[in-house]
Amino acid sequence: PKVADLSWGKVVVEEVGSFKDVKLYPGGAREWDWGETGTRHWPGIAPDDVDELLAAGATTIVLSRGVRERLQVQTDTLRKLEKKGIDVEVLQTNLAVGRYNELVENGVLVGALIHTTC
Repeated sequence: PKVADLSWGKVVVEEVGSFKDVKLYPGGAREWDWGETGTRHWPGIAPDDVDELLAAGATTIVLSRGVRERLQVQTDTLRKLEKKGIDVEVLQTNLAVGRYNELVENGVLVGALIHTTC
């Protein structure tokens, strides 16, 4: 599903709903609860954060670093995706949403982790 709207602290996903932070994957989306994997701004997005996206069949993953790019990405997360042959893009949130929507429109099996604040 495409992202319909993005603002500070809120992302709206077409035909799914609104979230603070969101996991997007082929065929669906749900709240990205950092507490599930212990994710914090530092050291950042954990390897386990991407498992659901991979399980849903994503071949490309877009990781957002936040509006002010304070969210980091753990090196182990990038290594995990590289080992699986997954294309990964790490971008500021507004750019990440635009890129994600572009990939969806082009029929790519894309997943994303979108952080809507800092």
